[in-house]
Amino acid sequence: MKIILSRKGFDSARGNQPNPIMPDGKTLLSLPIPDNDGNNSFESLFWGGMNYYEIIHSLKPSTHLKAEDCCHLDPDLRKEVKKRKPGWKPAFGQSDIALKHLQKNGVAKDDLFLFFGWFKQTKVVNGKLVYDKDAKDLHIIYAYMQIGEIINPKDNPYDWLRDHPHIGDKKHRKNDHNAIFLPSDKLTVIPNLDRKGCDVLSYHPDRVLTTKKEGMSKRFWDMPLFFKDVKITYHPHPWEENDCFKSAGRGQEFVIDVDASPESSSKILNWVEWIIKND
Repeated sequence: MKIILSRKGFDSARGNQPNPIMPDGKTLLSLPIPDNDGNNSFESLFWGGMNYYEIIHSLKPSTHLKAEDCCHLDPDLRKEVKKRKPGWKPAFGQSDIALKHLQKNGVAKDDLFLFFGWFKQTKVVNGKLVYDKDAKDLHIIYAYMQIGEIINPKDNPYDWLRDHPHIGDKKHRKNDHNAIFLPSDKLTVIPNLDRKGCDVLSYHPDRVLTTKKEGMSKRFWDMPLFFKDVKITYHPHPWEENDCFKSAGRGQEFVIDVDASPESSSKILNWVEWIIKND
């Protein structure tokens, strides 16, 4: 079995601002990255009565993005952000080097994605949504997906999936190295949890990866120490002298082969269970 830590949403290179923890202190709203070939615009997606452009512009008035700019809604996990065709399910697409990395490491049906991103707490001041200037920049796990099916977009059997960017976007339609991951109906890889195969998660301190130690950036994580004996792709030497895990600055998916670490496998799965179950 593989656990894949998958970095998604706005980051310092694409979007150039944190994804918001909404003022309710619970909602982790991952923002889709800008994409000139995208088939969704920021103004066409909605959350809490605001479109995504209004949210982005309110949080960062100096943003270079425009309301009509296109974005890459992937992973597409929240049904309510736009009108959907019958039969819609969450979906996640990957292509090119990142997909080859998943394939090289044997990612397959029943493996589990844990999606994380760069988040910061927001609040409402004088009727305007703003970042809390006293809040930290954090890497947080905000969703999961157990793989139930892997689709070649050129052989797509589902009408509702035609809206997904890895089918609808021009550059992906022409790409021969392209795949879409769909979730299982149930989360079976963690048998103690009665959960859907894919879901978004609310904020909880145990889903925060970034260390609580002062003076350290969001890249430094408080991973359980048993991970010192676990191989994670893109991380040949991740541990710092202060026992913080330094996450890779580049790379979208970090793959953990649970079966390759038999002495730690039960601890890894217990860690995943703890992250998902805490509401």
